[in-house]
Amino acid sequence: MIGKLTGTLLEKNPPHILIDCHGVGYELDVPMSTFYHLPASGEKVALLTHFVVREDAQILYGFGTAAEREAFRQLIKITGVGPRTALGILSGMSVQDLAQAVTAQEVGRLVKVPGIGKKTAERLLLELKGKIGADLGPVSGAAPNDALHDIQQALLALGYNDKEAAAALKALPADVGVSDGIKLALKALAK
Repeated sequence: MIGKLTGTLLEKNPPHILIDCHGVGYELDVPMSTFYHLPASGEKVALLTHFVVREDAQILYGFGTAAEREAFRQLIKITGVGPRTALGILSGMSVQDLAQAVTAQEVGRLVKVPGIGKKTAERLLLELKGKIGADLGPVSGAAPNDALHDIQQALLALGYNDKEAAAALKALPADVGVSDGIKLALKALAK
C-alpha cells in the first residue's frame, strides 16, 4: 500500500498531478482544496495517499492533510459514494465545513456540491454522524438560540443559501418565535 509520496511536482492539471519520486512518476488525483496549496511545478511536495484498485483501473488519490484523507476514506465507505464523488465533495467544501454540516445535520450545505442530490446528502449526513465532526462540540457560527437556528434550517431547506439565510436572520428581532420568524424572513427575502 502506498501511504505517502514525497518528490518533485512535475505537472499540475486539475484535478490531476504528476510527482517524480526518484525517477518514477506517480499520477494522483487530488481535491481542489489540496490542489490550491500545492507548490509551483519543479518544487518538492509531500502528499498522503489513498490507493484504489478496481478491475479496470488503479488510481492514486493525494491529500495535503491527514484530515482530508480520513474524510475521503469515511466518504467512500458509504454506499453509492465512490472516490470521484468523495473527491468532488472535498473539492466543494473543506473538511471543517463538512464536519459542521454533519454535526448540524444540514442537508442544504451538501446539496450545493455538484453531483450531490438531496437523497445522497441525507444518506451522507446519516452515515457520517458520529464519524466526522463529533469532536467539534457546539457548531461554531450556529445561531445563538434554538429559534434562530430552526429558522435558518427552514430557509436552507427551502433552497436559500447560507448568505441569504444569514442576511434574513440579522433582520429578525432576537426574541422571535420560529413560525413568525420564518414568515418575517421570507418577507425580507422576497424584497
